[in-house]
Amino acid sequence: MSKTFKVIDYDIIYLSYDEPNAEKNYADLCSKIPWAKRVHGVKGSDAAHKSCAEISETDRFITVDADNTIDTDFITKEYNLNEHEDTHWNNSVNFDNCVISWTAKNTINGLMYGNGGIKCWPKEYVLNMRTHENADPSNIHAQVDFCWDLQYIQMPGCHSKILNNETSHQAWRAGFREGVKLALDRGSKVEKHKFLEKTHQRCLEMMYIWMMIGADVKNGMWAIYGAREGLWRTMCTDWDYINVRDFDYLNDLWDTEVSLVTDEELLERIEHVGSLLIDELHIPIAEKPLNSQQSKFFKNVYQHSGRRKKVKMMTEI
Repeated sequence: MSKTFKVIDYDIIYLSYDEPNAEKNYADLCSKIPWAKRVHGVKGSDAAHKSCAEISETDRFITVDADNTIDTDFITKEYNLNEHEDTHWNNSVNFDNCVISWTAKNTINGLMYGNGGIKCWPKEYVLNMRTHENADPSNIHAQVDFCWDLQYIQMPGCHSKILNNETSHQAWRAGFREGVKLALDRGSKVEKHKFLEKTHQRCLEMMYIWMMIGADVKNGMWAIYGAREGLWRTMCTDWDYINVRDFDYLNDLWDTEVSLVTDEELLERIEHVGSLLIDELHIPIAEKPLNSQQSKFFKNVYQHSGRRKKVKMMTEI
C-alpha cells in the first residue's frame, strides 16, 4: 500500500438490509458522493461484505452502513499510513490485510466508537475471509463480529452519524445487539461470576451508557430496553448469543415478543430487567434510566476519550 491513503481513491459502497431509513440515508449519501455503489438485502454479514467486494473495482472498498450518514468532507480526507504506530497488536501491521476504521457518533446516546462507523476493507481478504454465518464453528472469535478475527487500524476523527432510532424496532435491535456483543470477551461468553472481571473496562462503560442514556430522543427508550435485554439474555440465561448475528431471527423476536410491550409498559419493563441485571451481575446502573433532561445533560458534558492518534492526518485534497 502506498504511503498516502486517500479516501477518494476507493469505491464507496452503501450497505443496506432492511433499515427503515435506508432510502433516505442513501439519497443523502448520493447527494455527497454521486458515484457511490450499493449492496442491498444480502442476508448475513459475511455474505453482504463479500457482495461489496465483488462489485468493487478498487483493491479496497469503503462501506457506509444504511443507518449512517457521512460528513460532506469525508471524501477529501488523506492519511499518512507510514506514521501508524501500532499499540493494539504485538506485531507489525500488514496494511494489505487490515481494516481501516473510523468512529461514528450515535444519535441515541452520544457514544463514539467503531460500531456502525465507516470502514475500508481489503477486497481480496474479504473475498477469502470466513466470519459470522460462514465462520468455522471452531473459531469462536469470528461468530458474531469481525473485530476479533481481523486487524484494524483505528483512524482519528469522527466523520459520520449513526441514525438507528427511526422506529422502535430499529432502536431496540440496535441496543439489543450491542448489549450482547459488548458483553463478550473476544467474541465468546465469559462465566457469569467473572463477568465484571473478564469484560474489558471500555466495553463495560459503553454498555452502561447504552442501558442508561437515550430518553431525550425518539425511540431512545427502546434502545435502552434492547441493550438491557441483550445483556440479560446473554449472561443470565442459556440463550444462544450467536443468534445476534441473524437479523431475521431478531426481527422474528421483535414480532413475536418485544413488539407486544406497549409504550405504557416500556419503562416498567426496562426497570424490571435493570433490577435483574443489578441483582445477578452487580453492575453499577440504576433500575430507572436517566430521563430526557438528564440524558441531554449527559451528552452535553460527556467527553469521548477518543482514539489515540495512530495515523497522521495529512492536508486535505
